[in-house]
Amino acid sequence: MTALKYLQAYPPALQEQVRQLIERGQLADYLSQRYPGRHAVQSDKALYSYAMALKQEHLRNAPAIDKVLFDNRLDLTHRALGLHTAVSRVQGGKLKAKKEIRIASLFKDAAPQFLQMIVVHELAHFRESDHNKAFYQLCEHMLPGYHQLEFDLRVYLTYRDLPPPT
Repeated sequence: MTALKYLQAYPPALQEQVRQLIERGQLADYLSQRYPGRHAVQSDKALYSYAMALKQEHLRNAPAIDKVLFDNRLDLTHRALGLHTAVSRVQGGKLKAKKEIRIASLFKDAAPQFLQMIVVHELAHFRESDHNKAFYQLCEHMLPGYHQLEFDLRVYLTYRDLPPPT
């Protein structure tokens, strides 16, 4: 039985469906049919513009974001696909808080919906810090279908962990 570490919180029936797709070698087909395209956001500058456009559309009153970048050090071993931080620094006797979003570099090659989902997730943390009901309602407001995208992203991560076909 295939261990589905990214899908452990989901019902056994859903996990079984994913296992069957894996056993039949159809998981890649499922993902490519649902998410056929790749996005053009490949640089930190483009990612910053992308995140700022989403912020402007949905969170105009949220604090300004100083930096958005792809981070090669974020990966699944650290259980982080994205990070939102507020770094406080002393500048000339004043305390300045810089808000940053870091997105795992694996999203450079992901479907545009997955990049949008992770950016929305990190932006939502500027309004709601915890993963509570209000947080997920905000994510769903910013990106209708958020929950399905999160599930499919977990399926994609499971696919990435599979050994190459022989």
